[in-house]
Amino acid sequence: MTNRAAYLQTMIALASAAFGVVAALAWNSAITALVKQIFGSGAQIVSLFIYAIIVTILAVIVMVQLGKLAERTAAPQA
Repeated sequence: MTNRAAYLQTMIALASAAFGVVAALAWNSAITALVKQIFGSGAQIVSLFIYAIIVTILAVIVMVQLGKLAERTAAPQA
């Protein structure tokens, strides 16, 4: 792989990660506002813990599914 190709691949990976962070922050704000509306501002700490637990469970499920997908699509090793 040439230096130019490695540079381009690295820049694409960094740009993808940056856009992922921006999207995650946008969703974080939206979901936090929704949780506050559902549970009210009086139970703010409890609602944030509930939100954190739900997001953690969702992240684990997504990561497990992505791992399974990666295993299925990986090239067979000799």
